[in-house]
Amino acid sequence: MGGALEVRARDFPTNRGGLCKKGWTSAELLSTKDRLTSPLIRERRGEPLRPATWAEAIERVASAFRRVQLDHGLDAVGVFGGGGLTNEKAYALGKFARVVLRTKHIDYNGRFCMASAAVAGQRAFGIDRGLPFPLTDLPGAEVIALVGANPAETMPPVMKFFEEQRANGGRLIVIDPRRTPTAEAATLHLQLTPGTDAALANGLLHVALKEGLVDLDFIAARTTGFEEVRHIVGSFWPDRAERITGVPAQRIVEAARMLGATRRAMILSARGAEQQSRGVQNVLAFVNLALALGLVGRPHAGFGCLTGQGNGQGGREHGQKSDQLPGYRRIDNPEHRAHVARVWGVPVDDIPGPGVSACEMLDHLGEAGGVRALLVMGSNLVVSVPNATRLDARLGALDCLVVADPFLSETAALADVVLPSCQWAEEEGTMTNLEGRLLYRSPARPPPEGVRTDLAILKAISSSLGRSGHLSENSEETFNELRRASAGGVADYSGFTYARVRSGEGLFWPCPAEEHPGTPRLFADSFPTPDGRARFHPVQHAAPSEEPDEQFPLYLTTGRVMSHYQSGTQTRRIPLLRDSEPEPFVEMHPATAGLYGLEVGGMARVRTRRGTALLRVRTNPSMRHDTLFVPFHWSGRGRANNLTTDALDPDSKIPAFKVAAATLENFQENAHD
Repeated sequence: MGGALEVRARDFPTNRGGLCKKGWTSAELLSTKDRLTSPLIRERRGEPLRPATWAEAIERVASAFRRVQLDHGLDAVGVFGGGGLTNEKAYALGKFARVVLRTKHIDYNGRFCMASAAVAGQRAFGIDRGLPFPLTDLPGAEVIALVGANPAETMPPVMKFFEEQRANGGRLIVIDPRRTPTAEAATLHLQLTPGTDAALANGLLHVALKEGLVDLDFIAARTTGFEEVRHIVGSFWPDRAERITGVPAQRIVEAARMLGATRRAMILSARGAEQQSRGVQNVLAFVNLALALGLVGRPHAGFGCLTGQGNGQGGREHGQKSDQLPGYRRIDNPEHRAHVARVWGVPVDDIPGPGVSACEMLDHLGEAGGVRALLVMGSNLVVSVPNATRLDARLGALDCLVVADPFLSETAALADVVLPSCQWAEEEGTMTNLEGRLLYRSPARPPPEGVRTDLAILKAISSSLGRSGHLSENSEETFNELRRASAGGVADYSGFTYARVRSGEGLFWPCPAEEHPGTPRLFADSFPTPDGRARFHPVQHAAPSEEPDEQFPLYLTTGRVMSHYQSGTQTRRIPLLRDSEPEPFVEMHPATAGLYGLEVGGMARVRTRRGTALLRVRTNPSMRHDTLFVPFHWSGRGRANNLTTDALDPDSKIPAFKVAAATLENFQENAHD
């Protein structure tokens, strides 16, 4: 499989040479013994997968897709991508779905991560770029509020910027139901009740208005819609906000004064506030606060989203989403469709309309009118989808499941065809980080014999379907077409070239011409809205989709731990990471454990209306008495998503991973169950 590779630090603005232990150990993945190096096929359901040639596997895929579309229509084949795919692969996957398959059914796992912040950014600012300023601006902020973010464990290299901010005399506010390592480092921790983020934001804005901390000149000159927001937050006085959120009124006042005392303050949201049934409203409520304080567009200030996946930003810009075309164009916009059709060389009417979101597509797999054959690339659905026991049944109802993956993930193990694909060090491509900065990834070594790039896989399937002229397996050729397709769009990449990104310029989009320097900071003079103004949005507090009751009296929230990433397909294969966190667990307050007769190190059965998970018990005296935390990196009996609700935010269609109602039971491992 080639010689061993060594990971070394590189002094780059976004991480300044820092890596977490997942980064330092990433090269070990390239030589794991269970790496897939041959396609696998299953003759029929119930039989094991067997090795196959590429020709046999590709023909199996193409014939299955042809048969399903002939019997059930073009939209009976679906595509599911991932936020870890390069820009080139995300673009090619979207084009493959709409031009080769001509199906409307494509979405990706970014729908589970950044979707709420994306919708909120588009509505408030006219654009979705995680951070509208570079990370290097953070140390210059006098106050930073982190909303539902735990970068100390999930993005350790970024903590350098927060540490530098504190060293400069800055203050950090953390808003989180858990007292995470990030919250431990904060000046002020607002430990709110899960699902009450918008009420807290309204309470903060109420105080800012009452104490004259808002920037009325900025509001008048650069925004619209403030009066309705002013009216709503008028009823969120601190005592009422305390009753809703559980955050003491005096701490709400203290936080509002900290944010309002300077024009160099930042508010940064993340999954804690976003992965809820009202995730978009939560984000918009904090955007309202940032706009009212006049922070947006100022140096070392503003509002941003800490994007999670490796290409979470770029992955949502170029066509993987069900409603989107490259460059952040909308698939239901006639002008946008016409532009992309010209680049693709197809009649505009051949491009399908918008499909449904990820959970909506997956919820009807195998049903009449739903997707009957599914291609999965860059995602492990079995571990990552909410209410996962329902998904197990739906995947089993498919006529054909095809998975492209370097490993036999839990999803690949259920597939009819498995296609071995390259890893990060074996292929060329670009990624766009949370700042909107384009990064180049060069191949460090060739892939093992028998392994193909995802671009080559898509090209081969297209050729077998008789549509070979639409896709290229060359990364630079694909990127150059992406540039043309994105030209003039919100996320304009037309000025980027491989020559520029290979030189290490690290340019930010939008970049509309090759001589353009890129755009590291947005909103200094105007917003990309029809009137150039940012928009306030009235947000009322409403209960989450599910709250504790007598039967399920506890809140359940899920998230990451430092040693693992996403579904754990990669990190659970690295000995150092696997051994540091070898099994799933549930964390709770010691008093909660005592109430349910649980012992530290023993096993608990966590139960919700969807299902159960068997988890090792951990206690933490900083936890809320009413809240359980379960990480989501494992499959099997400890799968967190056995428990989570598939209730969706009505606007972003993100699942409510962060709030569910649960109960606990003692579980004896050696007892008959």
